[in-house]
Amino acid sequence: MSPPPSPSPATPPAAAAPPAAQAWVIVLLGPTASGKSDLAVALAQHLDLAVLNVDSRQLYRGMDVGTAKPTATQRAQARHELLDLRDPDQPLNLQEFQAIAGPQITCELARPRSTAPLALLAGGSGLYLQALTRGLRPPAVAPQPLLRQQFTALGQQLCHQLLRQADPEAAGRIAPADAVRTQRALEVIYASGKPLASQQGASPPPWRVLELGLDPTNLRQRIAQRTEQLYRDGLVSETEQLIARYGPDLPLLETIGYGEARQVLSGALTETKARDLTAQRTRQFAKRQRTWFRRQHQPVWLEGATTEERLDQALREIGRVLG
Repeated sequence: MSPPPSPSPATPPAAAAPPAAQAWVIVLLGPTASGKSDLAVALAQHLDLAVLNVDSRQLYRGMDVGTAKPTATQRAQARHELLDLRDPDQPLNLQEFQAIAGPQITCELARPRSTAPLALLAGGSGLYLQALTRGLRPPAVAPQPLLRQQFTALGQQLCHQLLRQADPEAAGRIAPADAVRTQRALEVIYASGKPLASQQGASPPPWRVLELGLDPTNLRQRIAQRTEQLYRDGLVSETEQLIARYGPDLPLLETIGYGEARQVLSGALTETKARDLTAQRTRQFAKRQRTWFRRQHQPVWLEGATTEERLDQALREIGRVLG
């Protein structure tokens, strides 16, 4: 009789796959002229990241000087994405921006890294930041070109008055001079019959968020210096080129800087007066941004006086959450 077969060695259990590292999105926020661009480049260089733009005016081609878009030198120092997405006469609403920016964030998080997946958002457009980091779902109302033409013909002042009557909550969040967002809120109401806020939901993304905030004590001085630089760099000339291509009624030409430069070109303002008015409007805008960020966000406020000091603090905070 043959001996019984030797028992087969037990198959060792498959090793459990290590848990996927938690993805983190670093958000650099703060009012205009607070130093976000310089710090974003420094962070991007240090962590091998792209700077993903969340400034609503830098989305448009040809609006470089007036929006203080990253310079050629800054773009050479670090990759920049989500810039120059549309021509200025093709407004990009929040839903469309999310559809473009969401995959860009996912792509950045998927890049091979020795640490946890990371992405870097930088900008001062609070609602756009919230849309990406909290998964806000804006109304599914397509752009209404005919409505927008009518709103443009009515003028921004009257349009904002209409918005205050139809949707006071939205009007309270949107600056009286912000023609793009005013028109978007109005077209949602006219197209759907419902106010903007009642149609917004949220679907939080699958990654965690670390918010880092800049709010320097010398912001007034920084705004004055930024304004002088814009005019030295050719804001009036850039505005003239935009008017020649898109006409004087382009809604984005009502925004800070371009509105005053347009008045210089028409002879309504001297350049000196225009600079003063641009600085004043920028200070008012920065005040609204500060209020928004302190009410709507919970960033770690970076306190260093220089970019290097802020970078050190930012890296410490990032290292802390990554463990």
